[in-house]
Amino acid sequence: MTGFLNITQSLTGRLWVGPPVEVDRQAEALEQSTGLPRAVCQVLARRGVDAAEAEAFLAPQLRDLLPDPRGLRDMEVAASRFLAAVERRERIAIFADYDVDGGTSAALLIDWLRQVGMQATLYVPDRIDEGYGPNDAAMAALAAEHNLIICVDCGTLSHGPVAAAKGADVVILDHHLGGETLPEALAVVNPNRQDESGDLAHLCAAGVVFLMLVEAGRQMREAGRTGPDLLALLDLVALATVADVAPLIGVNRAFVCQGLKIMARRTRPGLVALADVGRVDTAPTAYTLGFVMGPRVNAGGRIGKADLGARLLATSDPAEARAMAERLDQLNSERREIESAVQAAAMAQAEARGFDAQLVWAAGAGWHPGVVGIVASRLKEAANRPAIVIGLEGGMGKGSGRSVSGVDLGAAIQRLAHEGFLVKGGGHKMAAGLTLEEAKLEPAMARLSELLAKQGAGQGGAADLRLDGLLMPRAATPELITQIEAAGPFGAGAPSPRYAFANMQITFAKRVGDRHLKLRFGDGTGGQMEAICFGAYDGPLGAALEGHGGARFHLAGRIELNTWQGRQSAQLRLEDAALAG
Repeated sequence: MTGFLNITQSLTGRLWVGPPVEVDRQAEALEQSTGLPRAVCQVLARRGVDAAEAEAFLAPQLRDLLPDPRGLRDMEVAASRFLAAVERRERIAIFADYDVDGGTSAALLIDWLRQVGMQATLYVPDRIDEGYGPNDAAMAALAAEHNLIICVDCGTLSHGPVAAAKGADVVILDHHLGGETLPEALAVVNPNRQDESGDLAHLCAAGVVFLMLVEAGRQMREAGRTGPDLLALLDLVALATVADVAPLIGVNRAFVCQGLKIMARRTRPGLVALADVGRVDTAPTAYTLGFVMGPRVNAGGRIGKADLGARLLATSDPAEARAMAERLDQLNSERREIESAVQAAAMAQAEARGFDAQLVWAAGAGWHPGVVGIVASRLKEAANRPAIVIGLEGGMGKGSGRSVSGVDLGAAIQRLAHEGFLVKGGGHKMAAGLTLEEAKLEPAMARLSELLAKQGAGQGGAADLRLDGLLMPRAATPELITQIEAAGPFGAGAPSPRYAFANMQITFAKRVGDRHLKLRFGDGTGGQMEAICFGAYDGPLGAALEGHGGARFHLAGRIELNTWQGRQSAQLRLEDAALAG
């Protein structure tokens, strides 16, 4: 196969793959009809945007993209029961998952209720002692003290625990894949129920909760009342959407775009404290949500107190927020150390099995259940394959999986549970969790490999580097980067564009710390650009580029804004390189 710029094996051993011919043609047509830079048009073409849609796509408006909440089953019932509880001042409990999506979903409801003068009981299960989702004991205890239990980011498969909630109404607001039957709850609002159309399957749980609040607002207006300002809650929805790796398509784009604007106002104490401990000194971006804030919120559920993240997001007290954010920051540092040890062992084990299989997996005794999902993400990225990582203890295994685009891991895990290979399991397309007996580990992974192979897992090259086109240093300006970012936000389902700089001369190269490399390169005609390559010395890039000996290289990566002492410049985040022929 001929690679982009004829690169079939780069310095890191990857094949470079350029855009399909039809995308190139569409980009050219867009450039001619809109006058936008070619690099922006390449992103739009890849997203399937035509000239008539370009202007609206680059400025997504929530009012244009927000679906009618009543399109989801049980939505009207859920919203009316919620409002009845508010009207009658009933006791409300919120049962939330321990991750970012669960925490933000709970915070959305707590914030809304606080604005109408009500409080709710928050319950977040312990990851190790109770596991994912509602359990009989917790639901029975909550039901004894509350009139309404709202399960967020969980509950769709919880038949027994919902039945145990005797005396209370249960409303489920979730997005995980539903089974053939649903729990006997008053309402199960979930775009991934089997009897739904799937048009809103890309929503995270916080998105579902937000739509329920939209429907509650509609019902209040119909009754002549006004409710809280929902737009002010979009900062929470944006955080959940990015951190839960929901595809940034449709209304999710608008949630994140508008939510980032709300977040930049620094009005929510929990998010302000998170930004401060994460040393975020510029306007937040999708990267900030996914890699700075999200991991810290998750840290409580992974290795600390399970409800810490949700409480931080829900608090209205800046001092309390600072204290909780500092604790989460500390837990996140501890989580990194634990993760590093598990990752090293899992990577070696998976590599020994082979990164070219349909499924990449690893299992080990004593691996902390709180980090297996993150390590699964690392394996998936390394192999471009669905990945499962399982911690074993006492004859049982608890694991987590991450998938690649086009492969529905949640459905395969659910099938595995139905066939008896798992004690339990579920999730959604891109992520899933499972519990199994250690004795069934090998046959379960073999069967899962078969199921994923039928979906096409393992067909993409593990080493393919996908590029959107060519750029020259002079063209990579802060203005161009701002225009490209308007085609975002980038993340799951909408990868940030990657460009190649062909036949470049390295004019400066310096090692930074133990692992990173700082570069300056040019095209020989005066165009110069800075680059940073993180982890360059973990592989062959560092030594090859630092000791370039005057050779020219094709360089590939993502362009980004670098702010230093108040000045902005374009920078290449270098991911790969190849000797220019």
